[in-house]
Amino acid sequence: MTRAEEFEELRSLLFSIAYRILGSVSEAEDAVQETWLRYAASSTQPTSAKAFLSAVVTRLSIDVLRSARVRREEYVGPWFPEPLLTDPYEDPERSAELADSVSMAALVLLERLSPLERAVFVLREVFGFGFPEIASAVGRSEAACRQLAVRARRHMDEGRPRFEADRREREELAGRFFDAFREGDVDGLAELLAADVTLVGDSGGKAPRVADEFLGLGNVSKVIRGLVELFVRVGGSVELHEMNGHPGGIFRDRDGRVLNTWTLDILDGRIQTIRSVSNPDKLAHLGPVADTLALNRDEHLTKDLASHLGGTRTPDPEGGPGADPGTGRDTDA
Repeated sequence: MTRAEEFEELRSLLFSIAYRILGSVSEAEDAVQETWLRYAASSTQPTSAKAFLSAVVTRLSIDVLRSARVRREEYVGPWFPEPLLTDPYEDPERSAELADSVSMAALVLLERLSPLERAVFVLREVFGFGFPEIASAVGRSEAACRQLAVRARRHMDEGRPRFEADRREREELAGRFFDAFREGDVDGLAELLAADVTLVGDSGGKAPRVADEFLGLGNVSKVIRGLVELFVRVGGSVELHEMNGHPGGIFRDRDGRVLNTWTLDILDGRIQTIRSVSNPDKLAHLGPVADTLALNRDEHLTKDLASHLGGTRTPDPEGGPGADPGTGRDTDA
């Protein structure tokens, strides 16, 4: 087998490692490409191509994450990972770990870990690497890696989210939700939401927003009612897609350009959390992206939505701190 063939056989694994460490499709793809360049240029043949390539992509991802953390500390509003439509790596023996670790909720939780803790957790808990391989990958002793793994596991267990176990039930509920959205059936939408539902948006300050977060059935229902009206006005469409292992949807304008994505967390037969990503920098891998700031200027979307919600301040049309209807909390919940 040639080096190129060895690499291609492991590409999906390398991408999956990098994406879980970085939370970025584009950065993970760059890390995988750089891994190939280093492998192709190497004059030695490693005993295990899998161990060697996994170590290289892990080190590259750690370096990128360290610089990215500085940018994320200055990020405007909530930060979510770039939506991932399909995880290319499959391992039937670790399907549960792979599915849990790629969810939006899990990746946000991973942000609490240091780069080393995150890398060790991903390699050990998700992909089942042994500590000798992990130690080589992160440049620490096996004992240090075991300590990193314990700390990382403790942090993750403390905040680990719960999801509906039955995948078919999740998909069926999501299908009903987006069908109701297309049809403008706001009452039907509200019936699918939990009493303490949360809608959180990641715009990065680069897309229009009224508020970063809405809490409670009453508030979220009002937001969705307003969004349905705006959706019809701009001739939008929504496609049901699995994203990060959970049901979600891609919203597009009348020309088919991506507006944003929604990912749904479902538990006990109700939607608990809706995570919206509208930062155009995080959507480019999904196809042509709409200029939502220009659309907002033309259609006055956030102004009309804020008015619909009873906001008292005029939103910033450029995506700055916009009108926040009260605290974003539902006083009736």
